[in-house]
Amino acid sequence: MNLEKLKEPLSINEIDFRIQSINKGGYATILAYKDARADMNRLDDAIGSLSWKREHTRDNQNCIVSIWSKEIGQWISKEDTGAESFTEKEKGLASDSFKRACFNWGIGRELYDYPVIKIQLVKETECYEDNGKMKQSFNLRLREWIWFSQFTAGKLTYLACKDYNDKVRYSFGTYEKSV
Repeated sequence: MNLEKLKEPLSINEIDFRIQSINKGGYATILAYKDARADMNRLDDAIGSLSWKREHTRDNQNCIVSIWSKEIGQWISKEDTGAESFTEKEKGLASDSFKRACFNWGIGRELYDYPVIKIQLVKETECYEDNGKMKQSFNLRLREWIWFSQFTAGKLTYLACKDYNDKVRYSFGTYEKSV
């Protein structure tokens, strides 16, 4: 069991990105987030698949993630609450409470330190106006963009992405070749 491994930054391949909003000028605010699979994989790798468990209470609003401590012979638990998703209420609530409980163990906590990601979208191609509100078009294939990250001493020092045309769309910090 290696509790410190839980706190290591997630690799960029374990992080997903989605559009939170698009303003009238066509700038998209993009959120970086982890899904529950990243948490389960990290727990399995650091703790072992038979040495942790999750329990849901209050109709999935709360999740308790517990890790077995051989040293003291008992479960150590951390708990948090979640919010419903727009698509699948109950599943989203259970997943969100689990992810938040895993933040308490340190998994993905570095996501709170990510910069605000704002990207200028190409109007008419990547976004359009509908009844006074900007929306992303089907041509904005954010899942096909390639993201890069670099950490120094557990802190994000570089974040960038290229779109499907190999064009750099966002860059934060400085990339260090020797790291």
